Amino acid sequence: MQSKKYSSYAQIDSELEILKVEKEISYQKLILSIEKTKESLSFVNVAANVAERVKSTFFSSYGTILRLLIPIIIKWFRNKKRGE
Repeated sequence: MQSKKYSSYAQIDSELEILKVEKEISYQKLILSIEKTKESLSFVNVAANVAERVKSTFFSSYGTILRLLIPIIIKWFRNKKRGE
């Protein structure tokens, strides 16, 4: 990094003020990121995510089973003799 040359104390003060504001912005972004992480790791959110995954896994498995069983059941009904 190349060092800057200033011609007055006002330029130095201005640069320090800019750096101070940038530091505060970075700090606030960090705080917000930590809060979002805490929120996403809360028990309610984790439980909701687990429940959603279990539900999607169950229904995808259930759908696969139904897709396999329906043709077998239809074939069984077609081949079944009347009166038995």
